[in-house]
Amino acid sequence: MDAWRRLLLAVVCGVAVASIYAAQPVLEPMGRDLGLAADRAGWIVATGQIGYLAGLVLLVPLGDVVDRRPLIAAHLAISAVGMIVAASASAAWVALAGIAAAGVFAVVVQTTVAYAASVSPPAERGRNIGVVTSGVVAGILGARVVTGALAEAWGWRSSYAVLAALSLGLAALVLAVLPPEERPNRHQGYRQAVVSLGGLFGQRLFLTRGLIAFFLFASFGTLWSGLSLPLTGMPWQLSQSQIGLFGIAGLAGALGAARAGRWADAGRTTPVTGLALTLLVVSWAAIARLPWSLWLLVAGIVVLDFAVQVVHVSNQHLLTAAHPERTSSVIGGYMVFYSLGSALGAAATTAVFTAHGWAGCSLLGAAFAACALVVWAAGPDRSSTGRTSDPRRQARAPGAGGSARG
Repeated sequence: MDAWRRLLLAVVCGVAVASIYAAQPVLEPMGRDLGLAADRAGWIVATGQIGYLAGLVLLVPLGDVVDRRPLIAAHLAISAVGMIVAASASAAWVALAGIAAAGVFAVVVQTTVAYAASVSPPAERGRNIGVVTSGVVAGILGARVVTGALAEAWGWRSSYAVLAALSLGLAALVLAVLPPEERPNRHQGYRQAVVSLGGLFGQRLFLTRGLIAFFLFASFGTLWSGLSLPLTGMPWQLSQSQIGLFGIAGLAGALGAARAGRWADAGRTTPVTGLALTLLVVSWAAIARLPWSLWLLVAGIVVLDFAVQVVHVSNQHLLTAAHPERTSSVIGGYMVFYSLGSALGAAATTAVFTAHGWAGCSLLGAAFAACALVVWAAGPDRSSTGRTSDPRRQARAPGAGGSARG
């Protein structure tokens, strides 16, 4: 895969995932405009995650049945419709319905990552997944910068209108630029793909990496869904565009983890995951200092997003290597954990902040990170040499999920 196609796929991922997270830096004015109570504003982001979860189960398995190129284009176009509904909504339930619909079809991210894995030679799979996945984190964090600026200039609705236009443009570009996949051995139908998705949850390696993702993105969601709340209050009283700029710090950390795919290709997923999760726990010590120091907050954000990206790429590389014949289903199943964790972090952080302030949110985020580290320490993919053993053998091991083979 050449550099330009990798870049296009990364941009597709970034724009798609931004539709779910665009509300994060504008939760307060968006909730106020739609008539939502402050302690329920987190459900704006959580609603997108719930829609995303439904899409993971119902839509992602299609990628193992049909050509992913037109599927990517179709999902982008329908997601744009959901964002147009959200941008034009006058009532909370209409906006939430539009956000949920955009979330359902934002699973184009997983179809795109699966496409990249499918067309990549084995020796380059980790590198290509790393580049394409960087678009996901760039979209999550870049959305904060762009949304904050657009919201201050033209209101929060403008960000959804811009994302809808970008999605439609990318849909046309995907059909024009990307080649169709060559997968002659597509024997299973849609129903079989969905059923096989359920079978993955009985495999120990898959469940371990999924639980790591659950706690990883619960920690991530705790930070990014709650960050605007203390920054708009005393002592900082920052504007929406100023709050959005913190996304640049997160983006720097995420892009700093660009070598995560190469580390995965070299077989270092296990030790690298452990180190990154340790950094994730430590990052919350700096983030907790938000009421006293914005510089420590920035440092903590950089470290947190570096750690999240490293673990996320490592997880996907390990699982797609274990199941190369159904990359869409395995990534879709893995992202169920991501979606649930992100929804938990988004919904919990606003409630915890209302009751216990930013100190409570910081303890919550650190606790989620610590849980991910504990799951990694008890995982099946560790070896005495510090290098990851053959993931295909782990997926088939008798002790790795009983009789379930997916």
